[in-house]
Amino acid sequence: MIARVLNDRYRPGLPWRRRRILLAVGVVAPVFAFLSVLLAVAFYPGFNHATQFLSELGGATARYPFLFNGGVLISGVAAGFAGVGFGLAVMAIGGSRIAAGGLIFCFVMAGIGLVISSLFVWPNPIHLFVNLGLGIILAPLFLIWGLHGVPGMRGLRIFLILVCIAMALLALITNHRIWYGLVNPQNVGWWERLFAIVLVGWTGIAALVLERRLFALAHPAAEPKAAD
Repeated sequence: MIARVLNDRYRPGLPWRRRRILLAVGVVAPVFAFLSVLLAVAFYPGFNHATQFLSELGGATARYPFLFNGGVLISGVAAGFAGVGFGLAVMAIGGSRIAAGGLIFCFVMAGIGLVISSLFVWPNPIHLFVNLGLGIILAPLFLIWGLHGVPGMRGLRIFLILVCIAMALLALITNHRIWYGLVNPQNVGWWERLFAIVLVGWTGIAALVLERRLFALAHPAAEPKAAD
């Protein structure tokens, strides 16, 4: 049943098929990342969500660090592919090519950071390349720009504006720029989880909306010559 639906949705000949496949990767990647974290936690007895960082799931104290690091590695590669899908989708629906390029850059850099951090685990200083992933904070701005003037995307633009506000607030709070002391050693882990959910979660929702949009535009008249 699922295979038949997927075959129909991504069958050869439909316009923008490969772009939609890349967006589908963007939908699945956050789910995979969250599941890999849950699996790593399940095999880390005594892991404390309130006081420990997620990177410790792949560090020296973890019993099976490959569960977390492997998930991060795959998620990083998926982020790069998804970013290309985002950029190409923006161009397909008439958005700015410059914004599309910015989107791709943000996602690819985030993917590189995740891959490097999975290969050089905490507390190796090289692990801090994971901070390249924070470039995703800029990605919604490029996507809002890219969707400007595109019909039917108002709801997604509003969602992305809310995401930008949430990520800006979380960045200021977790870096002690506002409400100093709200984040402390007794709860820093929970704040990291919240930031990670917002930082990664929006990408899956946005990818799903864009994939559905491209499918709706392509499905009524699937001309092989229009396929990319």
